[in-house]
Amino acid sequence: MTGVAASSLWGQPEWSLLAALAIGLLIGAERERRKRETDSHRPAGVRTFALVALLGGASAMIGPAMTLLAGAFVAAGALIGYGLDDRRERDMTGEVALVTTFVLGVVSRDRPAAALEVGVVVAALLAYREPIHRLVGETLSEQELLDGMAFAIAAAVILPLAPNRALDPFGLVNPFTLWRLVVAVMAMSALGYVAQRVVGARFGLVAAGLAAGLVSATAAVAAMGQRSRADPTLAGPGAAGAIASLFSSVGYMLVLITAVSPGLLRNLVAPLALAAIATLGYAAVLARRPPDNAPGVAPAAAGRTFNFGQAIAFVAIVAGFTALSRILEAWLGATGALVGAGATGLADAHAAAVSMASLYGARQIDETTATLAVLIGLTTNMLVKIPVAFTLGTRPYAGRVSAGIIVMLASLWLGFGLNAVLGLK
Repeated sequence: MTGVAASSLWGQPEWSLLAALAIGLLIGAERERRKRETDSHRPAGVRTFALVALLGGASAMIGPAMTLLAGAFVAAGALIGYGLDDRRERDMTGEVALVTTFVLGVVSRDRPAAALEVGVVVAALLAYREPIHRLVGETLSEQELLDGMAFAIAAAVILPLAPNRALDPFGLVNPFTLWRLVVAVMAMSALGYVAQRVVGARFGLVAAGLAAGLVSATAAVAAMGQRSRADPTLAGPGAAGAIASLFSSVGYMLVLITAVSPGLLRNLVAPLALAAIATLGYAAVLARRPPDNAPGVAPAAAGRTFNFGQAIAFVAIVAGFTALSRILEAWLGATGALVGAGATGLADAHAAAVSMASLYGARQIDETTATLAVLIGLTTNMLVKIPVAFTLGTRPYAGRVSAGIIVMLASLWLGFGLNAVLGLK
């Protein structure tokens, strides 16, 4: 069925009523099972919910006056049922669900697909009552709940309100960009925290690092540093996760260069592949070692999901290096693409790589210059991560991350050297 035909079908009144009926049956089925499980004598079951949904859909077709009258009748019935209920533990879930079913029946008159989607969500919320209660009441700590609220405020309230423009004449201070980076660091730290609690420290942080590297390896290094500072026994696993993010970042760079200028890969495959293999091997070595002073691999106990102050400190470091890169470009811009790539790499290795690949694709620079520029940008970006690790993480964590970065860069330039030697032959 085509999109136009489906849209036309949903517009028919009988299909709107059918959607309302489906909503009532779905929510009512859950309520009926709940009533039987708790041996409750509440009047609203599957038939009542189905009829209430149909009442909402039919009254919406008649007009606003009928909708208000029917809604008042349903609300009054729900309140009377709640007042007559003799349960010891009272809650209004069933009554609210009944009124919600009526409202969804009304909505199905004009937007049946949306009403049906919301109805499925409502039924799921009711059906997963016990797991949700356990999650909120037993699994989540108060601090985790507060951290979740703080993240929601940062991502859903503050970020959309931040002005997306530079506030200084040099174009360096963009509140939206900087705050988005704060949110990214918080998200990376939360991802590592959840993985650590679910899988365990040894492998949970590595999995989180692999995923985080596709977004921001620098943010991953900062987030893993926060984990190590919150729990010093996680210096090794946190470093493994940080190094794993570098592996993902290199793979992402290969994909970007392939998309922009596949011809440039000829000189980059060997250096990047060798660096990726060495990085992954080093991360595996770190992950195989159990957490310091913690021989078990059980999921971690509840703690802080992220540290807001450290996230701000990380963004301040990145902003400082961004300003330094702009100053270098303004001062030494005449020296060409190599200095520009190195300066850009201080803030974003992927941006430097894409810029050089684009210039090479447009034949504005030669292949050797483009290759060197990509590697220089990646090198400066990796070096930036060392002060980030020392600033936000413990010394054991920073030392292991720094050693991994040195291994990666040595492999990177060894691959470039081998390419050059083979090219001379």
